[in-house]
Amino acid sequence: MDHLLPYLTGRSRKRLRVAVATIFAFLSLGSRFRIPASVKQKIMVAGISAASLKLGGAWSLSSGGRRFSSTHHAISRAGGTILPFSPLSSHRRTAPFCQPWRTQLRDRTATICFVGGESKSNPPNDTTIPTPDEVKEEAIRISASREADRKARKLAERRTYLIAAVLSSFGITSMAVAAVYYRFAWQMEGGEVPLTEMLGTFALSVGAAVGMEFWARWAHRSLWHASLWHMHESHHQPRDGPFELNDVFAIVNALPAISLLSYGFFHRGLVPGLCFGAGLGITLFGIAYMFVHDGLVHRRFPVGPIADVPYFRRVAAAHQIHHSDKFEGVPYGLFLGPKELEAVGGNEELEREIKRRIKNQNK
Repeated sequence: MDHLLPYLTGRSRKRLRVAVATIFAFLSLGSRFRIPASVKQKIMVAGISAASLKLGGAWSLSSGGRRFSSTHHAISRAGGTILPFSPLSSHRRTAPFCQPWRTQLRDRTATICFVGGESKSNPPNDTTIPTPDEVKEEAIRISASREADRKARKLAERRTYLIAAVLSSFGITSMAVAAVYYRFAWQMEGGEVPLTEMLGTFALSVGAAVGMEFWARWAHRSLWHASLWHMHESHHQPRDGPFELNDVFAIVNALPAISLLSYGFFHRGLVPGLCFGAGLGITLFGIAYMFVHDGLVHRRFPVGPIADVPYFRRVAAAHQIHHSDKFEGVPYGLFLGPKELEAVGGNEELEREIKRRIKNQNK
């Protein structure tokens, strides 16, 4: 195209460049997206037509005795079917060149024809089909990676809950021991030992701890699996994270314990002593429940030698049967769960669950 530019005016040069750029844009479009040959041919037709419209009017090129001509007359003669730059166009021009001051060259017409063809620059198809062994190895690798991520997440959750459990247990136990010591030391300042109040405090501590088992059994059956199921349901589903909505019940049970301990600590007399003992019993039951239920049964944190105590093994196995719904949710209690299973004929199932847990623990 460069050797034709000297024969054109400035505007014609610009139009020629636009026309050629348009045509090659269509060519690169076809090779880039692997368009079929038939579609490429139609794209070329449209591109050349658009180029000729941009050039507009009749123009001719002359170089070395050859004349290149293109007119819109070629389109009108065939009703738009014969394109400019087409070999089908037989129109010959004898008119002077578009620049009148140049000498008219030989009356010899030539036609520029662009033919769309398959691009040879298409990259070869290097797509390889993996073998069954490669597919299997990739599946194993992905499965192992997911399993490692799951174990790491579970370990982080257990560590988080362990820290929370240890801190809360240590803090509550320390405060309870300190409260008991200072309360009785304060009451014995005058040298008189309030035996009745002390016996009432310790008796109610044991009674409150045992009574909480029966309260938990009733609340578990009549409240948590009934009107409060929308909260307790999180405990019967796979846990996503270190905590669950069911943990709110631990806070609810802690509020009366804190209230009773506070009243009994700052007041003297038999009634404040009994209130102090009740709060102390609820606190002790909560700590034991957390270690056995959350740690031993659901393994939210390690419990150490507690898992090897035979009675606690039976308690953990009985509560695991509660989550299987094999006896309509029985047992609903925790520490007296094995007794509940005996009442509904679940001893055999309890023994099988104990053996299964021992087997999994030894792996």
